[in-house]
Amino acid sequence: MKKCLQCSAVLSKSEGECSVCGSRVSSDLTATLRQKNFELETQKTQKLNDQSMDTERWKKIKGLFDAAQELEPKKREKFLDNACGNDVELRREIENLLDSFENAESFMEKPAAREVASMFEDKKTLAANRTTGDLQSEKFIAGTILANRYRIIGLLGRGGMGEVFKAEDIKLNQTVALKFLPDELEKDKAALVRFHSEVRNARQVSHPNVCRVFDISEIEGKHFLSMEFIDGDDLSSLLRRIGRLPSDKAVEIARQLCFGLAAIHDAGILHRDLKPANVIIDSKGKARITDFGIAGLESELKANAGVVGTPAYMSPEQIAGKELTTKSDIYSLGLVLYEIFTGKQAFQSDSIHELLKKQQTTAPTNPSEVLKEIDPIVEKTILQCLEKNPTERPKNALQVAMMLPGGNPLEAAIAAGETPSPEMVAAAPKKGALKPAVAVACLSAVVLLFAFIVFFSGRVKYHEWIPLEKSPEVLAERAASILKKLGYTNAPVDTDYGFGENVNDYYNYADAEQSLQRWERMRSGQPAIIYFWHRTSPRYLEPLQYETVSPADPPNDVVGMTKVILDPNGRLLEFQAVPPQVKDKTTAPTGEVDWTTLFAEAGLDIRNYRQTESNWTPPVFADQNVSWEGAHVDHAEIPVRIEAAAYQGKPVYFQIVAPWDKPLRQEETFSSPSRRAAGVILILVFLSVGVAGVFLARRNLRQGRSDTKGAFKITIFVLLVSLAAGLLVADHIP
Repeated sequence: MKKCLQCSAVLSKSEGECSVCGSRVSSDLTATLRQKNFELETQKTQKLNDQSMDTERWKKIKGLFDAAQELEPKKREKFLDNACGNDVELRREIENLLDSFENAESFMEKPAAREVASMFEDKKTLAANRTTGDLQSEKFIAGTILANRYRIIGLLGRGGMGEVFKAEDIKLNQTVALKFLPDELEKDKAALVRFHSEVRNARQVSHPNVCRVFDISEIEGKHFLSMEFIDGDDLSSLLRRIGRLPSDKAVEIARQLCFGLAAIHDAGILHRDLKPANVIIDSKGKARITDFGIAGLESELKANAGVVGTPAYMSPEQIAGKELTTKSDIYSLGLVLYEIFTGKQAFQSDSIHELLKKQQTTAPTNPSEVLKEIDPIVEKTILQCLEKNPTERPKNALQVAMMLPGGNPLEAAIAAGETPSPEMVAAAPKKGALKPAVAVACLSAVVLLFAFIVFFSGRVKYHEWIPLEKSPEVLAERAASILKKLGYTNAPVDTDYGFGENVNDYYNYADAEQSLQRWERMRSGQPAIIYFWHRTSPRYLEPLQYETVSPADPPNDVVGMTKVILDPNGRLLEFQAVPPQVKDKTTAPTGEVDWTTLFAEAGLDIRNYRQTESNWTPPVFADQNVSWEGAHVDHAEIPVRIEAAAYQGKPVYFQIVAPWDKPLRQEETFSSPSRRAAGVILILVFLSVGVAGVFLARRNLRQGRSDTKGAFKITIFVLLVSLAAGLLVADHIP
């Protein structure tokens, strides 16, 4: 059986990392043992250096305390006189413990007083990863059946709150933990009330990071509660063995504690005793908050909280007996996080009195002074949790989770199969956020900019100037009717159409002309800044460059292909038809072509145009070329030339050539210097944003503030949406 050398958790053969403590498991046994030996020696040295008090002395205090609290008050004085002698400090410590024990309000408070000689925490655990039988119990032996339902397997632990047994629920065939009330408190009515209260409070919480409590029962006058058995180890024992958790594992455990504590608070309950000993790390590495022994409803504790808890993990207001809120548990959470990340307790002292005083008045040592490589974000989060003033602590446990590196409570809740609460959605750290005045100013600027764009877009966007009243379907029908009038009646195999734009040519012409009417001209539909194109083919139109058909892609070079260009009003601007490649000798030329049909479709009267010599060669083969000159259809001040061609008496080419139209097969189209400059600036802006984004992403990654999983999901989503959009937009062929 393979075990983790750090925390002794059982590993599967394939595991390369411990799920409990996050330690890497080396395949090289020699290297692993060498590393383990080095770490053990380091831990021993640290423990020797950090030990501020003689262990034997505390054992003596604990023994004398246990003996003295069993005596009557009158006999205690004599006992302490003989036991302590002239050691005034020893006697004061024992008397303080006795006072705490006597003044405790109920049995739930007495364990902290009884075991406070450890100063920091009790050593019990509800589910230690140990072999059953290590502990002996006088109550039950293994195999004992209780209430005809529970079969005792063995003793898990004992403490001031009684004994906890591992048992089998015979009816449900499940392993559970049974927690028994101490014998001396069985007849204490207040103790029984608190025992029932523990069950009632715990049953209100159902969360993956909180230990479940099932029920309370009685057998032969002994009260016990049944709870979830967690196969793992308490966080206190784990930290004593390995010192501290690796940073990534510590963040994971810290976030789970935040979620569990948030669930407890959502039920209106204050835990009041959150500490490593009350946190169990199960075999899957998941943190579980346990022990609601001194927990209570927040509404009840505000009026009469009492001084109760473990001194090293109590908030200042808890020590002072003041009103308790959820922020009191946040303080305890900060102390636990301090220990998880640094391996040290935030406050250490030689006496309980001094320890409590430090909790109330002294700021803890900065975590970075204990562990230099700690993440600054983690340090800031811990220190904010440990603010003496409750109002300066994080608002709730979810905010603490959000403040941790990569904090995203919504994503974590969804990944855990939970429904995020409104509080979780609203949780966000206030420190570091924009001030209200700055936020309002930024929002106002965005709104004003948006209003400016909407208001002025009609004056600068050319599509607002051009009449686009006819739909693509209407214009396509118009193009089909023109083809029929010209004698192209064969049903095509494929047809495609759409809108295009030709902005630069007319803009360059208008910039050079500087006419007052240069922009008003577009309101008539010509110049055709936006035009409609229609193509037919005896074969499927397969674009060569992109996924969609365009006026020029695929090339118009297959016999029978046609192309019609219309302005937004449906007037003909250009027509092309590819003639037969093999000359049909059986078809005699029909004589002169009647060009009046093409002129009429263009909205022109052929009588107003003078025939002249053709200057442009047609884009398709023709045996007859003609040309006319005259005025523009909408703007008489602009001269135009009309080029046309025919093959065997059938029109194959027609185009209205305006002064701004360039022979694209011969000349390259250039933009004006100002437009080129604008294009360069736009490219530089995009590059700057891209470079800034890369540096910002790198910075967030190094500081642990990035959500790589979320970014990966967004990337996959954008990729899938882009692929889906491409499939929808693309022209498909059978």
